[in-house]
Amino acid sequence: MTTVLDLQTRISDMYRSPHDQIKEQLRLIIEKVKERQESELINNTEYGLLNNVDDSMKVKTRKGAPTPDDLDELIARVWKEPAFFLAHPRALAAFGRECTRRGVPPPTVTMFGSPFLTWRGLPLVPSDKVAIKGDKTNILLLRTGEKKQGAVGLFQPGIPGEVSPSLSVRFMGINHKAIASYLISLYCSLAILTEDAVGVLENVSVDQYHEYK
Repeated sequence: MTTVLDLQTRISDMYRSPHDQIKEQLRLIIEKVKERQESELINNTEYGLLNNVDDSMKVKTRKGAPTPDDLDELIARVWKEPAFFLAHPRALAAFGRECTRRGVPPPTVTMFGSPFLTWRGLPLVPSDKVAIKGDKTNILLLRTGEKKQGAVGLFQPGIPGEVSPSLSVRFMGINHKAIASYLISLYCSLAILTEDAVGVLENVSVDQYHEYK
């Protein structure tokens, strides 16, 4: 008698050289799930960062484009050990243009093997999950960690088939066409422990350019 697990192994072996097809397909799907997780942590209507910023922690740009003054105002709100800014890459490019115009190019720092812009020593971390709507977007500034009473990620430990915190991969069987099915689940949420842990710069324009002579 051939068990489902045996059949899965045999089908996998047919496509194992030079790469394990199932392993590579799962890897790609898991990456997509993590991309969705990033979007949810920022935009979810219930627990996402943008929808849980206290009104007192919201700042509007002075003239649309994100200037050093605007980011300084944001730092003045999240002044207790802020960790990093979070913004769309186009917002970071817009900020870079404003810095160049003023002759104060932001320094860079290397993290995880890649260069990041900084302002006042705080990294500006790019994420395309911070949406742009009509050439307008937001820039977030976060304090993170439970000890600092910042923003913290919430996970569900010990789930069946767990391959990383709160991420499970469960084999669901093989159909009559010899297609193996897997259920990939990711449990996540986020909590802002104190109202001054997250601030947002709103009304950020990403379409302003300058001519240099």
